[in-house]
Amino acid sequence: MVDTKFIAASKASLEALKTAHLVQDLPVHVLIYGEAGVGKKTLAQEILPKASIIDGRNYEELLSVLQSNSEVIITHIENVANIKVVLEVAQKNSVRVVATASKKPNESFIEEFFSVSFLLPSLQERQEDVVALAEKFLLEVEEVLGIQLTIDLKTFQPDIRLNAHSLKKQLFREAVVGEITEEELMGLVYHFLYEQLGSKDDYKKFLHLYEVPLIKAGLKKFKSQLQLADKLGLNRNTLRKKISEHKEYLE
Repeated sequence: MVDTKFIAASKASLEALKTAHLVQDLPVHVLIYGEAGVGKKTLAQEILPKASIIDGRNYEELLSVLQSNSEVIITHIENVANIKVVLEVAQKNSVRVVATASKKPNESFIEEFFSVSFLLPSLQERQEDVVALAEKFLLEVEEVLGIQLTIDLKTFQPDIRLNAHSLKKQLFREAVVGEITEEELMGLVYHFLYEQLGSKDDYKKFLHLYEVPLIKAGLKKFKSQLQLADKLGLNRNTLRKKISEHKEYLE
C-alpha cells in the first residue's frame, strides 16, 4: 500500500489519489478544485511533496516565491489579485504549479495553463472516507489533549457540513465535553451569560439554555414524554408546554 497522508477509502478519493500519482512525475500544471475541507491541499502535496505552499491571497509573497522555487503549491488561486501575471511569471521561470480552488475557473488562459484539472468531491459524496477521517482525527485529539476517548464511531453522527473542518472540530468538542466537570460547565455558562446579560427579560430569554438540553437528553434517554415527566417531577401538560415552547430547538 502506498504510504500517504491523503485519506482514500471511497471510490472518488481513490480515483483522485490515482490521478495525483499518475501526474506526479509529469511536467504538467495541475488544478484541484472543490469545497473547503475536502483535502485539496493534502492531495496537492501528494503530487509535489517537497514544494513550497503559498496562499494565493498573499500576492507579493507569491510573486517572491515564484522567483526562487522550481515547484509551488498555490492555495485559493481564485483569490489571486492578478492571476494572469502570476501564471506568466511561473511560465517564465519554469515553475511547476499545483493549485487549489473552491471551483473551476472559467477563464480560458487558466484552462490552458493547467493541462490537468479535476474535482475533489465533498465528504457527503465520499461517505467511506468519513469514518477513516474520524479515526485519524480521534488519534490527533487524543494526542493533543492527552486523553483516551471512547467515542463509538458506529453510532457517531458526523458533522460534515464543512467537510473535514467541521468533523475535526466536532471531535475536539466531543472530547472536551466528555471530560468536562460540573464546575467547568457552569464556568462556561457563566462566561457566556456575562457577555449577554443586559435586557429586562434575561431570565426568560436564557432559560432555554437549561431546559432544551435537559428535555432533549431526557427524551433520548427515556424514549417517551410520560417517562420523562415522571423522572423530572413534572406533570405531562407542563412538559408538553415546555416542548412546544422550545420546538425550534427540539425538531
